[in-house]
Amino acid sequence: MAHSFHSLAFFCSSILIFKLIILHQSALAWSWGPDVPPTQGFVSLPFNRSYYHIQKPYDVPEDQRYCFIDGVHKCWVYSTDKPHTTTSQTLPRTEIAIQGYNYSSGVWEFEAYGYVPKGTSGVCIMQVFGASAPYATTLMLRVYNGSLTYYTAPVLVPNIYDKWFKLNVVHDVDAAKVRVYIDGCLKIEADGRGGTSHAFKCGVYAQMNDSCYMESRWKHIKILRKCGR
Repeated sequence: MAHSFHSLAFFCSSILIFKLIILHQSALAWSWGPDVPPTQGFVSLPFNRSYYHIQKPYDVPEDQRYCFIDGVHKCWVYSTDKPHTTTSQTLPRTEIAIQGYNYSSGVWEFEAYGYVPKGTSGVCIMQVFGASAPYATTLMLRVYNGSLTYYTAPVLVPNIYDKWFKLNVVHDVDAAKVRVYIDGCLKIEADGRGGTSHAFKCGVYAQMNDSCYMESRWKHIKILRKCGR
């Protein structure tokens, strides 16, 4: 009789544990499933001109490499341009550098609509700045011959030219994960790269084998933070 009671108790406990596992897996699927908006559970933070500055070749005026017209940010740069400071050894760039929202913990998100005209190549159009040595960035989204890539590979979107796309980048610092969504679809989940401070940037930043002229456009830029994190 005692043996039967213990067997029944064990069976009931097993069923309970099984149900808890299923519920946990379902919760995870709900949190990051294909039908869940990447902004769910996040709060949008204030964003205006005071929350970003333009990094551009140090020897030209800002309006010769950046403009903001009818809600669209346009960034362009030439392969022969100077770096953004007189002491920098980096390649040319014109980037919208987010300021005031540098972060070192929690879950943060960048959302915007981007556009890359045909011919722009060998360029980073968005980055999560900050990482542990020898890296400088946690994420780079680049364009090579029309393909949007995570660093140099893999290809996330094979033909990104001449069309608006919605970009969401979610950086979970504590879990050391970064996710990239294009038009609401998860394209990659990559490991973090450490670092004590991070910030978002978008625009054009020349890489190896860059085209003579590089341009990207951005609108509806948002910075979000996950509630309670």
